[in-house]
Amino acid sequence: MTKLTKRRKKIVEVIKDFTKVRTIEEAIDLLKNCPALKFDQSVEIAVKLGVDPKRSDQQVRGTVTLPHGTGKSVTLVVFAKGDKIKEAKDAGADYVGNEDLLQKINEGWTDFSAVISTPDMMREVGKLGKILGPRGLMPTPKAGTVTNDIATAVKEAKAGKIEFKIDKAAGVNNSVGKL
Repeated sequence: MTKLTKRRKKIVEVIKDFTKVRTIEEAIDLLKNCPALKFDQSVEIAVKLGVDPKRSDQQVRGTVTLPHGTGKSVTLVVFAKGDKIKEAKDAGADYVGNEDLLQKINEGWTDFSAVISTPDMMREVGKLGKILGPRGLMPTPKAGTVTNDIATAVKEAKAGKIEFKIDKAAGVNNSVGKL
């Protein structure tokens, strides 16, 4: 039998039954009663769905804006042209531009957490697929990150909009906030 650390012993005392299914409110109360760590702990939710992820008619995918955000600060890049640049800046985007931002990202800059684009910029943004794709930052119409309504998209992204989709095991896993 492995030795338990002091912290793990306290967690076992607080939770007692690890197999019990709990409501979200009960789970958060238990987490708050567990011994604290020296960093902001994130809270993740894992939901197992009764669907077949291999069937296209049973795909689960979408976005949701959390009422109190995720607790993370979002650094937002917006690709736009003309009057949409001013609209994005007024809405609160951190970096707004077109060719200048494309060049900067091609040179290796990736200090941002979300990307929004207008449809007319997607031809150029598509060339960044090898950089943005693996990081999960490529704008898509399904996620609402390719739109002409830049102001709404920027406000939603800053407010804590998260994207969810089903994985290969028919589950949805997402971070929903900080403890």
